[in-house]
Amino acid sequence: MEKYTPYAHVLGRFLLALVFIPAGLGKITGDPSGTMAYMEAMGVPGFLFWPTALFELLAGIAILIGLQTRIVAFLLAGFCAVTAVLFHANFADQMQIAMFLKNFGMAGGFLVLMAAGAGPMSIDGRKATDA
Repeated sequence: MEKYTPYAHVLGRFLLALVFIPAGLGKITGDPSGTMAYMEAMGVPGFLFWPTALFELLAGIAILIGLQTRIVAFLLAGFCAVTAVLFHANFADQMQIAMFLKNFGMAGGFLVLMAAGAGPMSIDGRKATDA
């Protein structure tokens, strides 16, 4: 199985990034008013919309290409946990329970990525072989 590990790293990073790149891009190119109103209804200041959208997009790209993967994975693990608690803790709603668990599952995946690193097929992996 070890010969497939580099490909598993790439596919895993792609699948994790697949959540954040379109979400960030959609926020940046779309109308922010609905998301800002939702954030404010949940007690989060609306002005955090733009930093959040940029973080989602740039962090997703960094995970995809394997750039500063351990640091970005750690930050995304925290982001997933915090957003689960802030936005998906309505346990009376089955969908919110699913979203809560999805976010914590992704946080777990990011912690594994933080521990394992991006793998050889990444910018981080190339830097390691160039050194």
